[in-house]
Amino acid sequence: MSGTHIVLHDTHGLIEEQLPLDRAPYEVLVTAVLASKDPDLEPRDYEQIALQLTGHARAIAAHVRHHSNALPKNDGRSALAEIVLREAAARLSVPLQGTARCAQNRARLVRALYTQLDRLTAVLPTAL
Repeated sequence: MSGTHIVLHDTHGLIEEQLPLDRAPYEVLVTAVLASKDPDLEPRDYEQIALQLTGHARAIAAHVRHHSNALPKNDGRSALAEIVLREAAARLSVPLQGTARCAQNRARLVRALYTQLDRLTAVLPTAL
């Protein structure tokens, strides 16, 4: 249909958690953003970097929540995941700015969320 569109509002993040994460390019971006002490970029460039990292952080958070919810309630990893997710929500609620600091904060958040996701998806050794 021409001239029409459907707006999808996924309040529970069900679509995001089912999409595969394209991790490699974001890890390169995170490394580049954190390695630069004070790159000479325009504010709009920092805003774009922070925006990209924000979107990816939200996608990772959806995966963290999905894996956390699949764990038994007495699994300590789910409690830690909840703490990380609350911190991520607080950090994502801060408005974007066109600064290196903002982009670096979003990069650190992406790194922390991937660390948590890796913990949740790691196979635990079986008890003897």
